[in-house]
Amino acid sequence: MNLLKKRWLLLTAACVINLCAGSIYAWSVFAPPLAERLSLITGTAVTAGSLAAAFSLANGIAPIPMILGGWINDRFGPRAIIPAGGIVMGLGFYLAATAVTPLELILGYGLGFGLGLGLVYGSSVNTTLKFFPDHRGLAGGIATAVYGLSSVILPPVAHALIETEGIEAALLTLGGVFAIVIVAGGLLLEKCPDAFAKQFTAAAPGKQMAAEECDWRGMLRSTRFPPMVALMLCGAIPGMMIISHCWSLAKDVVGLDAAAASAMVSMLALANVFGRLLVGALSDKFGRLASLSGALILTILATVLLSLSDQNAHLLFSAGILAIGLSFGAFMGIYPGFTAEEFGAKNNSVNYGIMFSGFSVAGFAGPMAMNMLKEAGMSYQTICLLAGTLAILGLGFAYLFVRAKKAAYS
Repeated sequence: MNLLKKRWLLLTAACVINLCAGSIYAWSVFAPPLAERLSLITGTAVTAGSLAAAFSLANGIAPIPMILGGWINDRFGPRAIIPAGGIVMGLGFYLAATAVTPLELILGYGLGFGLGLGLVYGSSVNTTLKFFPDHRGLAGGIATAVYGLSSVILPPVAHALIETEGIEAALLTLGGVFAIVIVAGGLLLEKCPDAFAKQFTAAAPGKQMAAEECDWRGMLRSTRFPPMVALMLCGAIPGMMIISHCWSLAKDVVGLDAAAASAMVSMLALANVFGRLLVGALSDKFGRLASLSGALILTILATVLLSLSDQNAHLLFSAGILAIGLSFGAFMGIYPGFTAEEFGAKNNSVNYGIMFSGFSVAGFAGPMAMNMLKEAGMSYQTICLLAGTLAILGLGFAYLFVRAKKAAYS
């Protein structure tokens, strides 16, 4: 089959893989019954909160295998790394299902799932990007959107399995299914030929070929790298601040009950998915930096709307939550293609793995900052305004990036 047609099938396979990889978002469903099971086994009270370290470890460790696995993916292709990642993820589910102490659970799930996730996610996204040099924003947006869609689809599926089979059987079932699907999908994917991208020409701002092919050393030495990372942090940290506390914001700021606050979390998740897809595709037409700058402006608007919200302004709050979901999704969807465009597709699995570490930093710094500021006595409205100042700072880093790029090619 012609690669121009086959690439869409490869993108579909990558999306199915990422839907399984996104099962990390079902952790909040797994945690309470796992805590109850361990309480019965150990004879001591174990809470879902005390097991949260498993989720944090899985997220925090993922960039490491993403970088190491990216090196293998760039040189040997996805068949050499994604199936292994699927097996390791399945092992993480097995270890979670059979753990008899909280430490076993935290290490088993955190290390097993986190290592597998890093191997799978980075390779699947970057493999598809190499087949779409003319639509990097669209391809990156679709691949990351499906990963984010897991936060909407998989939790109710996991909950239903737990209700009918129990937590151990549910974990073993899901882990087995995900491992099989990821292994099969990884074997269907293939390495993009080096000459494939040469048939595409620079026809639009978002579609131009990368000006240079850099390995990770060249990327780190580039004067464009620091403002790119800073720009990412300024877009991601405000999003993570609000995403991590969406439920509490909905209850404390606008007085929603638990069910309505949960619905607001679901709406935010859908906006996040839609932002990855929509703004990722728009970046092919208008350019990556212009689209990211637009997302920063949307973040500023979102934080202003949230700061003006109260129990009499539900509409403002809903609009702010939608806007923050769209803007955060935009950064997640655009950055894989943005990295490939600036530093080349050849080594993008490794390069984006390094760049992705910025999102991991945001995932730690955003919630921590929100907690610290709230404990310091600030209102949620004031904290949202402070988050918006980071997005304003991000516009400054976008300008510095433009200057660095002009200096590099002048």
